[in-house]
Amino acid sequence: MLGNLGKNLTKTMKKLAGMSIVDEEVVKEVIKEIQRALIQSDVNIKLVFKLSKSIEERALKEEPPKGITPKEHIITIVYEEMVKLLGEKAHEVEIDQKPYKILFLGLQGSGKTTTIGKLTRYLQKKGFHPAIVCTDTWRPAAFEQLKQLTQEMNVPLYGDPENKDALDLAKKGLKQFKKHDIVIFDTAGRHKDEKDLLQEMEEISSVVDPTEAILVIDGTIGQQAKDQARAFSQATPVGSIIVTKLDGSAKGGGALSAVSEIGAPIKFIGTGERVDDFEIFDPERFISRLLGMGDIKTLMEKAEEVAEEEKVAETMDAMLSGKFTLKDMYTQFEMMGKMGPMQQVMNMMPGVGKLPKNASQITEEKIGKYKIIMSSMTHYEMEHPEVIKQSRIKRIARGSGMRNEDIKELLKYYNVTKKAMKGFGRRKMSGPMGQLMRQFMR
Repeated sequence: MLGNLGKNLTKTMKKLAGMSIVDEEVVKEVIKEIQRALIQSDVNIKLVFKLSKSIEERALKEEPPKGITPKEHIITIVYEEMVKLLGEKAHEVEIDQKPYKILFLGLQGSGKTTTIGKLTRYLQKKGFHPAIVCTDTWRPAAFEQLKQLTQEMNVPLYGDPENKDALDLAKKGLKQFKKHDIVIFDTAGRHKDEKDLLQEMEEISSVVDPTEAILVIDGTIGQQAKDQARAFSQATPVGSIIVTKLDGSAKGGGALSAVSEIGAPIKFIGTGERVDDFEIFDPERFISRLLGMGDIKTLMEKAEEVAEEEKVAETMDAMLSGKFTLKDMYTQFEMMGKMGPMQQVMNMMPGVGKLPKNASQITEEKIGKYKIIMSSMTHYEMEHPEVIKQSRIKRIARGSGMRNEDIKELLKYYNVTKKAMKGFGRRKMSGPMGQLMRQFMR
């Protein structure tokens, strides 16, 4: 995939992973290697420097999250910034109306007709029944090629090699397949400088009124993709892009990064000649593969897990000291599903008295009610519950749609919980029982 780009980036990431010390010099060396790999893959030099600047600034200024090593943090930064360059998330064709009309656009020789076959097969696997209309009157073999593809997949095709009026073909095809869930329109391949063909494309678009216009870009043309994409988008709104011929293309990086600049997402990529060599373009997974970091998601999950554990630890500290606030209790409620029965956990800890039954067996319904009440409190009230007297209770009740008695019940629960926890400092959490409770809190 993408010639040597994947190999070079993987080599750089492995080199970084093997470093014992990661300092400014190492960061700059890694960035130079990334720059070299991207430029060799024909990515626009301005984009390369913009990307490398972002990586360097973050790598040198950001503190790694707890539990993540400096080199893991830099690998994550490289991954995140490259994903950002290519669009951040995957986009599928979402069939939200029928007939869903897809207008295919692209340069001559871009692999447009073959890609129609690939998308058709993909849609068939999703349970749809597409039909195809051939409006390409310029290339003599266009109809025959589509006929061969559609016969193999048992897909209806409309076209007439004798009819040289593309607009007429579009109208008749639309009429014939009006009851199908998806209708795909093939158009003649054109160049950004062929104004008559671009005008024809604009007219076909007006007749078809496509639900989505898909631009097919040849991955081998590199940075030229940007100009081509811009010319097509000026003639008709381009909803999405498919990049073809990425298998072994040394210029694929240029095509991918260039088309991302026009605002339309890359939805699919062609990765070979077979009809099934076609996949949804997921920037996260794509960059993961390029970096040779198939397990990058695990690294990201690890960072999230550490952040969650920090949150748990802070709440535990508050719970086992005298500084337990309503804000801490709100966090406790959110974690309740992970904690297990509070009474059971507390009973396992020597020296800790049992929580009152009504405090430990709180229902999900009551938790929901308490959270609504707390959402109607001010930040100061959440941090200083002792200030909540009669006038504040009335205001909170009105704001949350609850009764005064509900507010008092919440405050009673809070005071009982705080009292049960008070006096058990962090020193009591260092032994096996402390570890057990932390396990329940995860």
